[in-house]
Amino acid sequence: MQSLRVGRPGWQLYAVGNLPKLRVIGAPVNARLGVAVVDDSAPAVSCAPAFGDACYTRFHVGGVTVEVTGDHASDLNLDPTLEPFRIESGKGDISIQVKWVDRLPRPRQRQLFDSGCVWRLYEKGAGFQFDFSVASLDGASYKRLLVDERFRSASLLLSRECFESCDTAIPLEYPLDELLIMHRLTQERAIELHGVGIVGPNGASNLFVGHSGAGKSTTARLWTSLHKVEILSDDRIIVRESDNQIFMYGTPWHGESHFAMPGRAPLGRIFVLEHGHGNVLTRLSRSQMVAELFARSFVPFHRHEYVDSALSFLERVADSVPCYRYSFEPDEHAVERVLNFRE
Repeated sequence: MQSLRVGRPGWQLYAVGNLPKLRVIGAPVNARLGVAVVDDSAPAVSCAPAFGDACYTRFHVGGVTVEVTGDHASDLNLDPTLEPFRIESGKGDISIQVKWVDRLPRPRQRQLFDSGCVWRLYEKGAGFQFDFSVASLDGASYKRLLVDERFRSASLLLSRECFESCDTAIPLEYPLDELLIMHRLTQERAIELHGVGIVGPNGASNLFVGHSGAGKSTTARLWTSLHKVEILSDDRIIVRESDNQIFMYGTPWHGESHFAMPGRAPLGRIFVLEHGHGNVLTRLSRSQMVAELFARSFVPFHRHEYVDSALSFLERVADSVPCYRYSFEPDEHAVERVLNFRE
């Protein structure tokens, strides 16, 4: 069976003329949509009767449970990277109903944001509309998410016209899964950060944050090569408050080293990575910490309330967790420096 996927993290994005393509090495490309079509070795999605004759499935990322319903089991296919995050029970924080339509009309609402890639955001009454398209469709949307302003209830519309050449679809493939969680976090005391979360051999939980190229994947590989550790993720970590304690959660959105776990751990320390000499650790002030973390966060900027909420939560994190700038050299001494560090 074949399925349509649009660009998981770590996949290759390239352009041929003005046609964006996302490819897994060795995979054929759907010429109409300009995206990779890959063979699925994962078992078929199972679902149970719910809400009459509909089916449902759930997954849980960063303390947020997403419940997806559809008329057929094939409407509920999850990307393999989401499979470890599937759960059997639990109340959905976000409820999504998958529906098929013949085609999706071009959006006429005011545009709020353009990702520059496959999705755009529009106003939709009191809520939002996310449209997904590629250049090969000449502006037509192959998928549309209609969601309320609190990101609690949504309809996901799939275009039969655009998917006609695919045997099956992955409705919540990246980036929609991350967009849902990222926006839902604006309603809670939580945030997504660009970082690698490591539970060390001594049980200490450290979060290493950094921009692309700062050394996150290198840090993950160094720690796993030297010690028995748990890597919650090597690229995206969700930090949230639960029962008056700050936790870090693994996510499906991995980096180059492909670490992605559904677990969580109490957050002990945060390190802002930068390449340097001597493995130097410098304690950051509260304001410095908030600024550094915000610069490495995933926050929707189309509403000032979301930005205000993110800054407020980061202040809470800064009051609870120590943070250091870590100018490190990529060798085993960088790991031992953190393990032996006492302030």
